[in-house]
Amino acid sequence: MSDPNSPNRFNEETATFAVRGAETPDLDAGVAAIRNVLKTLPARPGVYRMQDARGDVLYVGKARALKNRVTNYTQVMRLSKRLQRMVAQTRSMTIVTTNNEAEALLLEAQLIKRFRPPYNVLLRDDKSFPFILLRRDHEFARIQLHRGARKAKGDYFGPFAGAGQVRKTLNALQKLFLLRSCTDSFFNTRDRPCLLYQIRRCSAPCVDRIAPEAYGELVDDARDFLMGKSTKVQAKLGVQMQDAAENLDFELAAILRDRLKALTFIQGSQAINAEGVGDADIFALANKSGVMGIQAFFIRGGQNWGHRSFFPAHTNDVSEDEVLAAFLMQFYEEVPPPRTIFVDRNLEEAALLAEALRERAGHKVALGVPQRGPRRRLLDQAKRNAVEALDRRLAEGTTQAKLLAEVADLFELPEPPERIEVYDNSHIQGTNALGAMVVAGPEGFQKNQYRKFNIKRAETKPGDDYAMMREVLTRRFARAVEEDPDRQGGTWPDLVLLDGGRGQLNAAKAVLEELGIEDVCMVGVAKGPHHGREGREVFHLMDGRELMLPVNSPLLFYLQRLRDEVHRFAIGAHREKRAKAIGASPLDEVPGIGPARKKALLMHFGTARAVRSASLEDLQKAPGVSAGVAQQVYDYFHAR
Repeated sequence: MSDPNSPNRFNEETATFAVRGAETPDLDAGVAAIRNVLKTLPARPGVYRMQDARGDVLYVGKARALKNRVTNYTQVMRLSKRLQRMVAQTRSMTIVTTNNEAEALLLEAQLIKRFRPPYNVLLRDDKSFPFILLRRDHEFARIQLHRGARKAKGDYFGPFAGAGQVRKTLNALQKLFLLRSCTDSFFNTRDRPCLLYQIRRCSAPCVDRIAPEAYGELVDDARDFLMGKSTKVQAKLGVQMQDAAENLDFELAAILRDRLKALTFIQGSQAINAEGVGDADIFALANKSGVMGIQAFFIRGGQNWGHRSFFPAHTNDVSEDEVLAAFLMQFYEEVPPPRTIFVDRNLEEAALLAEALRERAGHKVALGVPQRGPRRRLLDQAKRNAVEALDRRLAEGTTQAKLLAEVADLFELPEPPERIEVYDNSHIQGTNALGAMVVAGPEGFQKNQYRKFNIKRAETKPGDDYAMMREVLTRRFARAVEEDPDRQGGTWPDLVLLDGGRGQLNAAKAVLEELGIEDVCMVGVAKGPHHGREGREVFHLMDGRELMLPVNSPLLFYLQRLRDEVHRFAIGAHREKRAKAIGASPLDEVPGIGPARKKALLMHFGTARAVRSASLEDLQKAPGVSAGVAQQVYDYFHAR
């Protein structure tokens, strides 16, 4: 899809209109701002953004006729309470016109993903989906798990519901097709087969144990299998095994037998019978007590590639059809649409959705409700799964709500916390020090809110845990005071847990006092008198009291889980930082030296120390290094 800001795609008639003044929600001021926009608004397709006094996006909407759609927001008595609150916060609008309504729908999904407005239905799960990638940028194709942008040349098969499903399939595919999974650098340095060859999971093309033509045939078989032509591959292997047995080549026959077993395993692991369906995604929505869940099945080449549950946010006072339509557009913002999409209801905008997805995919997309046959049975199964997943979600939510109520009672909070922040530091004798913050709430851990803080202030002495905690919390809350002084953005914590005892808590209290913050509850979580024994944690309160919970208390297990999560995140971030530091070189800091020239210098001189001590004449002799670059390197190390 092309850039939404490109003049070749949209007729950009973007303008922002605002009413200055009121900073607090005011219905009259919001209506006045919208009416100000209506004076110059065209009756054309497009997208509108409603913004508050600070310019934060409240809502993104699309319209076939912008003027008609936006006019509805001035008729406040016809709006739901949710939309009335949104209008009361609105102080400006941004308008972008498009060529047609399908383009407006595509742009709306992009902007919702970028801004995540509080009044739009949001797809909660922002993880990228895993694919199987069969790379074609090497003579011997590599098969691997892939996430993210599809930039590498090759064939992508997916999406799969999760990485576990991909790894299980890759494991079986290695046994079946013996394709390499190693990186190109590893491949190029081999002089003998690796362990995968010994256990019959690779054909060792790196050391010429298989001819390029034979390997290419394996690649074609793997591609056919992943495209759903498993019967063809199975018949071919069966014939080869029979021929080997007739020729008394029992070793080859045994290898082919094992490959057939791997094929049977993959076919047998399909918990959903999708034979004859081809490429399709199936979605069903369940709604209970105002909470909505969507179940998705992914079928490719008649094979089940897993299923996943989604629970969209901001669905109060929104119809089921609108939630499902918004979900589909946001879901396919990341995932390429298949040719067929089945849903459990007739959507009013089905034709528009199909047109927009066709434009995104570059091929025809059919969107509909199957009525009979295997497609209908799959949809019914998706509907049952949607209801069951929603029931589990509601049960988990009830347990979580009870735990948060107990947290509020334990720490004397006015109400159950909506946002809990947990902090920890990690370092080795003061080196590569950093702080970590994890966030939890009624819906569990909010991993998109996790933060790392590199310890970088000169006054923070290496190894001083108290000073590191002061730096982390000072930066965190100073920014909160600056960016959200009115605490309307939902980013202020109701409870802060610190991995540490009285010392860390005193350091944190000093930070709050310096910033003039008096109403944030902080608790230190220490190991207690018996270090290393779970269940003996001591909770240090700001008023000097200390609390302990029974060793079998569910509340204690919950608080331990919070503490363990920040510990895990901090250690992982520290290891990542330490690994980068190990691979760092003095050449990284030299202006004008990129990876290629750095490699050329190191290959020529052997070490960064030798580069540092080299003469200008020696530097100029290095391959790929011009006289100007050599002068830069020499000046960097010698002219200071």
